[in-house]
Amino acid sequence: MARGVAGERRMDQVPVTQLLKRAREGDVRAADAVFASLYDELKRAAHLQLRRHRDNLDTTVLVHETYLKMATGERLAANDRAHLLAMSARAMRQVLVDHARIAQAQKRGGGVDALTLTARLGGDERAVVEVLALDELLDALQQADARAAQIVELRYFGGYEETEIAQMLGVSERTVRRDWRTARAFLLAELGK
Repeated sequence: MARGVAGERRMDQVPVTQLLKRAREGDVRAADAVFASLYDELKRAAHLQLRRHRDNLDTTVLVHETYLKMATGERLAANDRAHLLAMSARAMRQVLVDHARIAQAQKRGGGVDALTLTARLGGDERAVVEVLALDELLDALQQADARAAQIVELRYFGGYEETEIAQMLGVSERTVRRDWRTARAFLLAELGK
């Protein structure tokens, strides 16, 4: 994997920020190296999501679909590792929402009995409703408080802890905790309506 130029470091030894710069300049190998360096972290986040939702997606499939969602542009737009992790949380959210919408559409027209308000939701149906409802609420929260919405996205879809989020956003842990409490209160109030 080492390049032929003397003195140049192997791709797996180059800092993520430098790899991202190369990827933005069109270096496909650098873009691949970025994702390879973050693969375990993305897999951890995907595993948390799928365990939470009892979804029928596979962890590896979710990570790869997230990668494809992020790589659909011509160049990788992230500036640094923290920005890339935030982008990955958003992409994972989009993949899960897309999957939930497909599952919901299949339930409507797939020969399944109509779901009424009094019917009990099974685990899969509850996960679909939860992901779609949260996606809509996050869009509303984004309008009111963009940072709080990003914190929810990073915690919920990225699986990151307060310390990690504080570092990614360049704010204190106290700010993350405060914004998280505000966002949770908003989401719970809206879900309770």
